[in-house]
Amino acid sequence: MQLATAKPKPTPPAYRRFLRDYGWAYLFILAPVLLFLVFTLYPVISAFIMSFQKYNIMKSKWIGFDNYTYMFQDDIFWKSIKNTVIFTLATVPINIIITFILAFFIFQMKSRWQTFFKATLYLPSVASGVTISLVWLAMFDPTSSGLLNTFLGWFGIDPVIWLGQSKTALFSLILMSYLGSHGSGIILYLAAMGGIPKSLYEAADIDHASGWTQFTKITWPLLKPTTLYLLVTGVITSFQVFISVYMMTQGGPNFATTTIAYLIYESAFVFYDFGLASAQSFVLAAFIIIVSVVQFKFFSSDVEY
Repeated sequence: MQLATAKPKPTPPAYRRFLRDYGWAYLFILAPVLLFLVFTLYPVISAFIMSFQKYNIMKSKWIGFDNYTYMFQDDIFWKSIKNTVIFTLATVPINIIITFILAFFIFQMKSRWQTFFKATLYLPSVASGVTISLVWLAMFDPTSSGLLNTFLGWFGIDPVIWLGQSKTALFSLILMSYLGSHGSGIILYLAAMGGIPKSLYEAADIDHASGWTQFTKITWPLLKPTTLYLLVTGVITSFQVFISVYMMTQGGPNFATTTIAYLIYESAFVFYDFGLASAQSFVLAAFIIIVSVVQFKFFSSDVEY
């Protein structure tokens, strides 16, 4: 008598195997992907198309590169680029130095004091940019009642119209950046310093290495990834500076503080030229990408990860 053999189960089609193995995973990421497509990718593509149009909510007119041509021939555009570059060059490197010095001294303190200073210096990062701008408006008050003018009055110096003069307005925004916005960088530097193995310093002590040698050969090289990150993000943030300009100077006086981000806002929501604003936005985005790539190329070659 011959035993009957069980028939092998048929192999399911490839798409069914795919759904069985990965279906739930793709279902879970479907929501964020849809959000990205609807609220990020679609607006970016629409803005790019809009940059070649004379936009009107009822009927837009295709004008080719006219928005870009007008933009590159506009003196105010180049003035805004110049102001943005000056603001970036004047704030990012010095802010990184200030942040590093503060973090270095805080790291030498006991744990209790470290916690206190980290919380104190990080607080402005949590506060609204509008709130901080209003506080600085009071400090920059052109009368003798303003905090900065009161300080100058102690030395017999006349009150300065900080935000009302072309020669001091941009400097005032730069000064505002120097005296705040260090909290996040300090936290990152402290975390990086805490991650440096103590055995490296112990070995250096055995070799009788000086404090400066330990700093240049151990501390600084191992902090370069953090420094590079702060440099790149700082440049990106500076190129997009807007809230302080909007709240404190509105781009004046005489376009002395008009940045590219504020110019985009004016083009779109003051003059309702959305096509021109879109063109300006993509030029800003291209500029940020180029600068970021250059920074990674020239400053990450000797970074130790």
